Amino acid sequence: MKKKKFWTLGVMLLLILSTILAACGGSDTKDTGSKDTSTSGDTASSGEPKILVYGRGGDSVALDPAVVTDGESFTVTANIYETLVNFGERDVTIQPGLAKSWEASEDGLTYTFQLQEGVKFHDGTDFNAEAVVKNIERWKTGADKHPYFSSQFVVGDKQVIESVTAEGDYTVVFKLSQPQAPFLKNLAMSPFAIASPTAFEADEEGLSANPVGTGPFKFVSWVRNDSITIEKNPDYYIDGYPKLDKVIYRSIPENSARLNDLLAGNIDVADGLSPSDKATIEGDANLQLIERPSMNVGYLGLTVTRPPFDNVKVRQAVNYAIDKQALVDAFYEGLAEPAKNPMPPVISGYNDEVTGYTYDPEKAKALLAEAGYDGKEIELWAMPVPRPYMPDGQKVAEAIQKNLEDVGIKSKIVSFEWATYLEKAQNGEADAFLLGWTGDNGDADNFLYTLLDGDNIGSNNYTFYDNPELHKILTAAQTEIDEDKRNELYKQAQVIISEDAPWVPLAHSIPILAANVKVTNYIAHPTGSDRLDAVDIQ
Repeated sequence: MKKKKFWTLGVMLLLILSTILAACGGSDTKDTGSKDTSTSGDTASSGEPKILVYGRGGDSVALDPAVVTDGESFTVTANIYETLVNFGERDVTIQPGLAKSWEASEDGLTYTFQLQEGVKFHDGTDFNAEAVVKNIERWKTGADKHPYFSSQFVVGDKQVIESVTAEGDYTVVFKLSQPQAPFLKNLAMSPFAIASPTAFEADEEGLSANPVGTGPFKFVSWVRNDSITIEKNPDYYIDGYPKLDKVIYRSIPENSARLNDLLAGNIDVADGLSPSDKATIEGDANLQLIERPSMNVGYLGLTVTRPPFDNVKVRQAVNYAIDKQALVDAFYEGLAEPAKNPMPPVISGYNDEVTGYTYDPEKAKALLAEAGYDGKEIELWAMPVPRPYMPDGQKVAEAIQKNLEDVGIKSKIVSFEWATYLEKAQNGEADAFLLGWTGDNGDADNFLYTLLDGDNIGSNNYTFYDNPELHKILTAAQTEIDEDKRNELYKQAQVIISEDAPWVPLAHSIPILAANVKVTNYIAHPTGSDRLDAVDIQ
């Protein structure tokens, strides 16, 4: 009898102590990304919620995919929203999505989509043909606010999507003003995910902070520069998915801190790791290395409207001044190759005959002398977050700064918070800036036209480069259905871009991620937008 009383008292004391400890550590149990989920794999097997903590280098800019251009935003939105058509699990082949089938007319001007039935948005709104129409009309009427729509579906002043109509509840017909070779690939891109009309008609700007899609996960909360939490959509229309109950995206800017959190079990997946971390990951039995197929380019942009880069000879000089091979050797650990074109070799239409610029400081000095360069100091912008194409922007900037100094160009390294960095660069406020691009759809148009055509100044063309001859070639390639002829046009375009030198293409990388071995079926997509619906924790 006494033993029973002492046992009860002991339990009571333990409960009180547990309550006190929980209260003291309350801030660590909120879904702000600081929660320790190192036991998530074990608790999953015992019936507890399966929680995946995803460590990444920066926060999202916004969670309305139609208004952003950055990969950190799409990392999250790819799991909240869905597109009419999908890319393949590991490639950019076109697969069914919210549309279960489609048919194109022989002239390439009409596309008819049959939609999935019985799908609902997270707010309970029905997904149907009318919802698709409202999304397209939203993009069309606000093209100035939707950078990807204007870069992919507007040529000059002409909108490629002439009209979109609902024929019944589950049939949508697109009429195009001209054939567009990458039309389906464009629709599969993250920016063209379908949002709830109820949500954006009530508060369009609010969608950036409170996303509402049809995807496998629903939005829960966002603590700026800390964490974004999403949870399982219990009404998801694909049976058995998603496998996880919750995903917490934690923003951890320092690469070393992100790796240490993974090693300590505080996070389950770490993205944007430094190539130098590869050996550490491979040497830890609790971790798995994940390589993302390469489809990117890292570059130094030279704003052509700002002196001294309004002079083509100065831009060419900078290209000769930078030792790309040394950058790759120092910062990419064998997981990259030097770049000479604005798109990677895996993209159809790549021009391997372009010579590019070899490392030649003396040639750089001669060109600067010819240009009459006055020696005025420039600003060199360093990316504040690691990206697949730029593992450490600060260190890369420091190496480039030394290269420039060697040929007589003085520079001051500056940086800003990520969203501010992008906004200011987009406005043409940088002299020279580090940036890069991961292909959205595996098409040359998505690199050359999107990033370097005059139509896209103010959206993805941060250098303000505008060449009428190049524009003519790129717009012709968009409507050319013959693949060989189309590739030849893109090869011509790369010759022009190389001569005009608005960029210094630096590297095409093989990005690496790492995960706890308990994480299964994580597939890194070449576009950088990874779907987590099939990911599980054992």
